[in-house]
Amino acid sequence: MAPRIWLIAGPTASGKSALALRLADHLGGEIVNADSMQLYRDLSVLSARPTDAEMARAPHHLFGTVDAADGWSVGRWLRAAVEVLADIAERNRSAIVVGGAGLYFRALTEGLAEIPQVPAAVRREAAADFDLMGESAFRGRLAVHDPAAAIRIAPGDRQRLVRAWEVQAATGTPLSDWQNTGAAVLAPDAWRAVALEPPRAELYARCDARLAGMIDAGALEEVAALVARDLDPDLPALKAVGVREFSAHLRGETTLAEALALARQETRRYAKRQSTWMRGQMGGWPRLDALDLDGQWGQFLALGSP
Repeated sequence: MAPRIWLIAGPTASGKSALALRLADHLGGEIVNADSMQLYRDLSVLSARPTDAEMARAPHHLFGTVDAADGWSVGRWLRAAVEVLADIAERNRSAIVVGGAGLYFRALTEGLAEIPQVPAAVRREAAADFDLMGESAFRGRLAVHDPAAAIRIAPGDRQRLVRAWEVQAATGTPLSDWQNTGAAVLAPDAWRAVALEPPRAELYARCDARLAGMIDAGALEEVAALVARDLDPDLPALKAVGVREFSAHLRGETTLAEALALARQETRRYAKRQSTWMRGQMGGWPRLDALDLDGQWGQFLALGSP
């Protein structure tokens, strides 16, 4: 079989990294990160990045390669991923692109539009509006013009909310519409894909258990080191689930139990948003509903041997 690009998408804690590694073992393939937080070297624990032992089993690309001070956009990831995929193809090996960032996959399979530059005055006005109106009112105004963005953007993500509004204000076209008008990077016959969609209750239980394990693995120390850098709070890495909750605990504002409960709640919300987005945007992708690796692998093979 000729080398192929495999896409594996799924919500947080759904087991997609383990499935990608088994597929890489099976094919002798290489793994490419499509998770917006696993990009950052500062977030090894909180992003559940593959361990050194796991990454030693197969070549991994775009994992922990970006400093938290350097906020990457979808477009920047796409340019880097295209170069990596080209290098893998030159080696005549299969590529497995894995992650939970739905926009990354859409950029690969449908393209990414070149959005006109937003004038500085519009950017300043959008930021001032957010500060004056507050997030709830600002999001409500955005929802009238770009409901998809208002639903997709996570609570507390000031940067992306302001960006969505400034694009709408400057161009008269919603950011979500711009994002749907690019040209596909991958040829339709060059890739196959699956989306993981395990039962929600089981997924949430795994999210809760994994967060507790992150505490033992050094999540608090990781957050302390990141916060100590005094970076712009609007940077993507500072928006990772757990950073806000655990940093509040480190400041003495909450107990560890309270911080963990809040982080678990936000993780479940994040998983729900990812699943909702994938149902809407990846409706044609085959689904795997098992949560354990053996079950997922069996369902994957049943789709047609790779």
